[in-house]
Amino acid sequence: MVRKRRKQKLPQEPVEAQITSLSHDGRGVARIDGKATFIHGALPDERVLFRYTGKRKNHDEGEVVEVLEPSEQRVTPGCAHFGLCGGCSLQHLQADAQIRHKQQTLLDAFSHLGKVMPEQVLPPLTNQMPWGYRRKARLGVKHVLKKGRVLVGFRERNASFVADMDSCEVLHPKIGHALADLSTLIGSLSVSAQIPQIEVAMDDQCCVLIFRILEPLTAADREKLRDFARSHDFIIYLQEGGSDTVTPLDEEADLRYALPELGLELHFQPTDFTQVNTDINRQMIGRTLDLLALEKQDQVLDLFCGIGNFTLPMATRAGRVTGVEGAEELVCRATDNAQRNQLDNVSFYAANLYEPLEHEPWLQQQFNKALLDPPRSGAFEMLGHLPRMGVECIVYVSCYPATLARDAAELVNKLGYRLVSAGVMDMFPHTAHVESIALFEKD
Repeated sequence: MVRKRRKQKLPQEPVEAQITSLSHDGRGVARIDGKATFIHGALPDERVLFRYTGKRKNHDEGEVVEVLEPSEQRVTPGCAHFGLCGGCSLQHLQADAQIRHKQQTLLDAFSHLGKVMPEQVLPPLTNQMPWGYRRKARLGVKHVLKKGRVLVGFRERNASFVADMDSCEVLHPKIGHALADLSTLIGSLSVSAQIPQIEVAMDDQCCVLIFRILEPLTAADREKLRDFARSHDFIIYLQEGGSDTVTPLDEEADLRYALPELGLELHFQPTDFTQVNTDINRQMIGRTLDLLALEKQDQVLDLFCGIGNFTLPMATRAGRVTGVEGAEELVCRATDNAQRNQLDNVSFYAANLYEPLEHEPWLQQQFNKALLDPPRSGAFEMLGHLPRMGVECIVYVSCYPATLARDAAELVNKLGYRLVSAGVMDMFPHTAHVESIALFEKD
C-alpha cells in the first residue's frame, strides 16, 4: 500500500524577503534559508512581506502581502483585475523594464540551454500602444450560482476558475470593454450554463465571437444573439462540437488584415492561426525581410507558413518562395491569398513537419534562404534538411526561448551555422511571454 504524502503545513505569518531577480514567468526571486522562493507580485531590489502559497522540494512559492521598499521600476497596474486574472503577470513593471527582462530571458536561454550566444543583440520591437492590442483570445465562461451571474474572461491566476472581471485592458477595446454586456447576454439565454468558452478573432475592423455551445439553442436564444450582434457590431459563430463544427449564426465573416507597406492583404477564417498583435506583426515582417536581405535571385523556403503571413511578403522581393504547412485548410488559405495578391512566384505544400519526410517534392529542391516560424515545440525535426537543401541563411521566429535555444545549439554546434543576431519582439505586453527572432548564417 502506497502512503499518500502528507501535505506540508504552510507558515501562517507573513515573512520578510529581499528580492534579487525576476524569474522567467515574472515572479520575484528571493532566497529564504538558502532556498529559492518565487513570489508573485514582487520585483527585483524590493523588500516585501509575503505569505507562503506552496512548498516544494527544490523551491517554495508565495505572494506579496505588502511592499516595504518598492522598486523604482514599479508602476500602478493599468487593469483593476491584475493579480486575480491570470492573463497578465507584469503590469506592475515599467514597460521598458519588461522588455529588458524579456531580452535577458532570451539570452539566458541561449547561454544556459543552448550554450550559444548571438554575435549581436537586436534592438527590441515594441508597441506604439501596449494596451488594447490583443485581437485573438479564448475566454472562459461560467454561470456561477453563488454570484447569481455569468462570468466571462480569462482564468484566474494559478486556478481553473474564470476570473470575476467586467473589462480587460489588453484585449482590443471592442471586446475588452464588452465583457459585462456579454455576461448579461449569456445570463439571459436558456443555455447559460452550457456555454464554456468564447473564442475571439478580429481583423482590422470586424470582430467575430465563436460561442462554444453544449446544448442546442432555442429560437429565442438565437434572436437574443442576433440583437446583441447588431447592437455591438459583432459577427457571431457557433461551435457545437469540434473545430469542424464552427458555423456562422447568420452571415459569414470575411476577415482580413493589411500589410500597407507591402501593398498586401491577407484573408483568414475565424479559427485560423493569426498573430494577436497587428502592430508587432507588421514590424516583425519588416525585420524578417531586412534580416534575409532578399533579392530577385533568392529561392526561399518558408516552414510552418500558415496562411502566408511571411510567405507573401517575401514573395514581393525574392525570386521564388515555397511555403510548407501542416494544416491542409491553411495551405488552401495561403494559396488563395497568393492569388488574391497576384503573386505567381509562390507555391504551397501540406506536410507534417514533425514526422520523417523523404519524398516530398519540395525536399528535392534547392533553397539558399529559409524562414522558420514553428509553434512552441520548435523546429528540431526539420533542421537537418536545411544544409542538404543548400540553405545558407535562416531567420527563425520563435514563441518559446527554450526550444529556440535548443534548435540554435543544433544549428551552430552540429550543422555549421553562426548565430549572427537575435532579439525580442513584444507580441504580448504585460505578460512574461517572450517572442523572439534570430538570424543564422552558414560558416
